[in-house]
Amino acid sequence: MNQFILAPSIIASDFTHLADEITAVESAGADWLHMDIMDGHFVPTITVGPLFVEACKHVTKLPLDVHLMISNPDQYLEAFAKAGANNITVHVETCPDLPQTIQKIKSLGCNAGVTLNPATPASALDLALPLVDLVLVMSVKPGYSGQAFMPEMIGKVEEVRNKLNALRSTAHLEVDGGISKETLPLMYKAGANAFVAGNAVFKHPQGVGAGIRALRELL
Repeated sequence: MNQFILAPSIIASDFTHLADEITAVESAGADWLHMDIMDGHFVPTITVGPLFVEACKHVTKLPLDVHLMISNPDQYLEAFAKAGANNITVHVETCPDLPQTIQKIKSLGCNAGVTLNPATPASALDLALPLVDLVLVMSVKPGYSGQAFMPEMIGKVEEVRNKLNALRSTAHLEVDGGISKETLPLMYKAGANAFVAGNAVFKHPQGVGAGIRALRELL
């Protein structure tokens, strides 16, 4: 299995002190910076776009882990790559030709990831799995920060891990949604090696550094 990755979700941060928040998680030992891009169409919420990604790139050396929860992602891949994305993850539900989209992401110099909504079966990923650098399993319904962890997604992580192992794939298996000191061990045991955490980091009562350390100790 690949090394363990902690990826704080910037959407849970205090945007009025964004640079300070990014510096704090980087100093505390975060591995990636996760960015939830939502368009108000594929999911009901609108968040940020390429200009935001570019701004974050100016204040951190962390790889930017960009999760596109948007309709028609192919139209925007180049913009996010130019903005500084290191990983670009798309939803299987939004890509009519998923292998083609993955190849386009790679051609732009980014790592290619694929994810799916909780209700979509893991088998929907089968054509893409031999091609990807990352698989993201959502443990909440995408669209809102702070939702409760869905324990039924543990089985989906196990299923995807088995599929990746059968392919001898080195792709990261990432989880996002309700990840905390209680749920991270469950996802680790199921086979995940990359963990997106929002409130557990940015809303930690002792600050973001303590939030990172609390999760890092579990790994």
